[in-house]
Amino acid sequence: MRVGFVGAGRMGRPMVGRLVAEGHDVRVLGRSAETRAALAEDGAVPVASVVETAAGAEVVVVCVFSDAQVREVGPELVAVLPEGAVLVLHTTGSPRTAQELAARGAGCGVDVLDAPVSGGPHDIAAGRLTLFAGGTARAFDRALPALAAYGDPILHVGPLGSGQHVKLVNNALFAAHLGLLADAVRLGEALGVPEDVLLGALPHASAASRALAGVASRNSVAAFADSTAQFLGKDLTTARALAAELGADLGSLAPAHSALAALLPPRVP
Repeated sequence: MRVGFVGAGRMGRPMVGRLVAEGHDVRVLGRSAETRAALAEDGAVPVASVVETAAGAEVVVVCVFSDAQVREVGPELVAVLPEGAVLVLHTTGSPRTAQELAARGAGCGVDVLDAPVSGGPHDIAAGRLTLFAGGTARAFDRALPALAAYGDPILHVGPLGSGQHVKLVNNALFAAHLGLLADAVRLGEALGVPEDVLLGALPHASAASRALAGVASRNSVAAFADSTAQFLGKDLTTARALAAELGADLGSLAPAHSALAALLPPRVP
């Protein structure tokens, strides 16, 4: 399959590696000569422009950091993609972004799939990154051969925008878990149980969760929360804005978010 790729960073570059390993023809946008040389070593075809990235592509994957960056490259990609191509958005952000790009693509036969991810580079390397995909069945089926290079499970969760909805709920719940863990550690210390002892014990009991496993790997709630603050902060801001727009209530997630904010006030909203 001919695949274009924008955003070959911490998450994107191992995706490119998996796509190449699965035999796809991958063109990757590289802004600098150094980046393009590294991508060529990975077996991809480095290009210097969005137009070259999209040329002849059946699928173009966007895996940049922020929604603003998607809005920067998305319209140009939609304008130059061939008819029948699918634009896949892995960046977690507003569902409105995918919907607006889909409206642009409707007139030229370009489909959009919002497919935010859950996991890290180690999951990509193992081919087990979780994808929450929103869009038509047609777009999902067309993109699936490319996404299967690094995704498993790949969950089609509903119409366009649904992938973002699921991912934002996931991250709101994940942040609440961290807030609860911060309070649990404070309780443990008040009872005379040091944080490292508590975090060494709880993963073996009924309180176990992925959030707890991550915290236990750092032996500190604060250290793990700090490592996730950059992406989690922006995603919580988006989740709150979307909930307010739709008249939804975060319920008991909100106090747990406050506990997390108290732990890292400069970084996590």
